[in-house]
Amino acid sequence: MISVMTGAGISTGSGIPDYRGPSGLWRQDPDHEKLVTIGYYLADPEIRRRSWAFRRGSPARTAEPNAAHRALVELERAGRLDRLITQNVDGLHQRAGSSPDRVLELHGNMFGVVCVGCGDRSTLDEALDRIDAGEQDPACRECGGILKTTTVMFGENLSQDVIAEAAEAAERAEVFVAVGTSLQVMPAASLAALAERNGARLVIVNAGPTPYDDLADEVIRDPIGEAVPRLVARLIG
Repeated sequence: MISVMTGAGISTGSGIPDYRGPSGLWRQDPDHEKLVTIGYYLADPEIRRRSWAFRRGSPARTAEPNAAHRALVELERAGRLDRLITQNVDGLHQRAGSSPDRVLELHGNMFGVVCVGCGDRSTLDEALDRIDAGEQDPACRECGGILKTTTVMFGENLSQDVIAEAAEAAERAEVFVAVGTSLQVMPAASLAALAERNGARLVIVNAGPTPYDDLADEVIRDPIGEAVPRLVARLIG
């Protein structure tokens, strides 16, 4: 079976900028990182107000899946995909048609909202509607606590259940494909090495070099929207 891990690079073709690339958000505005850092977010209502505005303006809200997302759906339909592990919060894999029970979102999803106090859940659209109605920093309707999107912010722990399932998928993979990720953010990056240590054929599809290129059986530098459909066609072959 094949496990695939995707990063921001797979979604740039859908108009969603990455974070650390040459034109990424952090390079354009280093202060932007505060909007998705839990300590700053919890401490400062102004940061929360700006963070909600950032989510409202995110191109992910209207983005459409591209050829690479759709190709991975074909891999699943061919019965070859075990798990689709993603560092992205944009939901484009599910929008393309990937089965939600096969997608492991390491960093959560931006379209849900959770109370940091009681855990009550709602949606991003509901929170934005409340902001439109005049609540600059909407509080939880159950307990009055602070609301945030169901993304994993800097300073928060990833879900141990999701990480454990991703590690199991990496360990049992016959082929492990890393797409559009710099393989620099832990613990996600270590999944490639874990797969390779357990005998998987490692394929890396990324515009720039990664720390794991020397371990890979194949490194593909072609544009992701072209490379992934070609690779999937070979894997289904």
